[in-house]
Amino acid sequence: MTKKTEPDSAAVDQVPKLIVYGREECHLCQDMILALRNLQAQVSFAFQVIDIDSDPELVARYGEKIPVLMSSHNGQEICHYFLDLAALDDYLAEFR
Repeated sequence: MTKKTEPDSAAVDQVPKLIVYGREECHLCQDMILALRNLQAQVSFAFQVIDIDSDPELVARYGEKIPVLMSSHNGQEICHYFLDLAALDDYLAEFR
């Protein structure tokens, strides 16, 4: 008799989730988002983009220091302005 296995919900929860804080009309933000999308073809992670202009508190916090790539897991800043592949790899290594 074969045992039916179901997807391990813990494994699904282990997919790293990132947040990109940026602005719609920001070329550096668009560059980081595109680089992350391209990287998703090789590495398993999810990310969401939050427009800081939607929240005055985010504007006050990040201002011109965008884009900022953060962990949604612990709020750790991974990098800002440009995608730092080494820093992102170090962060993602925690999930391997």
